[in-house]
Amino acid sequence: MVFIKKLLSDNVGIITMDNDDKRNSLSMDMLHEFCRTLEELAEQKARVVIIRSNPGVQVWSAGLDINELPEPGKDPLPYNHPLELLMRKIEDFPAPVIAMIEGSVWGGGCDLAFTCDMLIGSPNCSFAITPAKIGVPYNATGLVHFLNFVEMNIAKEMFFTAKPIDSARAHNLGIINHLVPLEEMEDFTMKMATDISYNSPLAISVIKEQLNLLGKARPMNPFVFEQIAELRRKAYNSHDFMEGKNSFLEKRHPVFKGE
Repeated sequence: MVFIKKLLSDNVGIITMDNDDKRNSLSMDMLHEFCRTLEELAEQKARVVIIRSNPGVQVWSAGLDINELPEPGKDPLPYNHPLELLMRKIEDFPAPVIAMIEGSVWGGGCDLAFTCDMLIGSPNCSFAITPAKIGVPYNATGLVHFLNFVEMNIAKEMFFTAKPIDSARAHNLGIINHLVPLEEMEDFTMKMATDISYNSPLAISVIKEQLNLLGKARPMNPFVFEQIAELRRKAYNSHDFMEGKNSFLEKRHPVFKGE
């Protein structure tokens, strides 16, 4: 089954998530296809890439496919997870990647969107990060993505409440670069991509890499790294992790015990 549509025109690549029935949930197959598509666009020397959903959807991405979460005792987001691989490919892509957001974005979909270089949002877009709803521990890479987007207190609010923030607030917080009426969003995004494509691709590639390196320049000593790893193990070995997954699949409210 094909989950991704690709178009390259006038040096602008467009990747369209095309699994509306599953609300563009990020299954392993879809993530692998996503990675291959980015590799193809890099080989074709796309100067800009736009990631979007099909027009008219209510959900841009529902995040990771919860059916594919592992059993307790296994890290749900190890370094070699396809979502982690995809985010590294977006970061390392030698041209700007723009997320064109129509509809709500959930969980791992936020990680995907926040890894892009710029976000263009419509008034109906919203963002929710939901690991606390299903007992999933977050990894350090994902936390750094958030801290590069929002202040610490906003990141804590989003993680602790698991509630979505709407487009107006996301724009005010600087999460999205531009808030554009839905009927104008496609033209607006294409114009931005076209304008970028006229500039020096080498200069942009070098500047993107420099900015990404500077954004990751948060010092972390080995002790802190080991503490983070141990905290994550505590969460993904827990009863709450299993309860969160089961309650979601059974469509009921979870009963968390904090253990």
